[in-house]
Amino acid sequence: MSQNPFATALILGVVFLTLFAIERLAPLRSPRAALAPRLLVNLCVSALAIATAYAVVAPAVRLALHQTATEGIGVLQWLELPEAMAFVIGFVLLDLSFYYWHKANHKIAILWRFHNVHHIDPDLDVSTAFRFHFGEVALSAGFRVVQVVLLGVSPLTFAIYELTFETGTLFHHSNVRLPLVVERLLNKIFVTPRMHGIHHSHVRREDNCNFSVVFSWWDRFHRTLCLNIAQSRIVIGIPGYLEPENNRVPSVLTLPFRPQRDYWRTVDGTIVDRTELEIRAPATVMEA
Repeated sequence: MSQNPFATALILGVVFLTLFAIERLAPLRSPRAALAPRLLVNLCVSALAIATAYAVVAPAVRLALHQTATEGIGVLQWLELPEAMAFVIGFVLLDLSFYYWHKANHKIAILWRFHNVHHIDPDLDVSTAFRFHFGEVALSAGFRVVQVVLLGVSPLTFAIYELTFETGTLFHHSNVRLPLVVERLLNKIFVTPRMHGIHHSHVRREDNCNFSVVFSWWDRFHRTLCLNIAQSRIVIGIPGYLEPENNRVPSVLTLPFRPQRDYWRTVDGTIVDRTELEIRAPATVMEA
């Protein structure tokens, strides 16, 4: 959806391969599932997601960007700000609106049916980054059009944000172990692997936090930040779908269209939670 899709694909491909290599050398979490079968599932699901993005979302966004630019639609168009100021404000507001869209995918039942496909991956690494059901991607087209029309961002602002968004998504989904002091500093501004790892926890209240995409401060502002869970204590996934058979391509693609299980109970009926004794620091203090 950028102005040069080939350059975008090249940049993202290099970022993906770099993070994939670093994950092998310095993993943040130990894997629960074999890598090769997971990669096959994630690549298949991601390929369908990317194809849907280019076939459905990109044309809708291009039309919306054209309409806002030619007809002066949207807040930033109406304000007629200096170009640099409009870029900065537009970039920040795009990221804020994605915080709300991500949160909506967790709170609205029909959206969660599709978004759950992303969360039932039994491990979290860079291959999870674009593992979204094609139905979720198609549904996001409406959000992206509303986002562009309301904000009135320029095509250049949207393209730069989109590349940043996709690069950030690869980074914070990765299983790269950064030195804790480095990640704590980065996390003052950006979403990082430890922060997003907690969002993929199988504990419900941890899954329902850390919705930010590029800038971490949206979770601080909305009081949805949780950093105080050590990565060694996190089980990735959704309790109702932890069995290996749930993470096969046919099961993953048909999941939103089948009767849903109790997401937060394991097959034996246990509700997964974490005791206060396991939490040793305030929510705003990042644990290793």
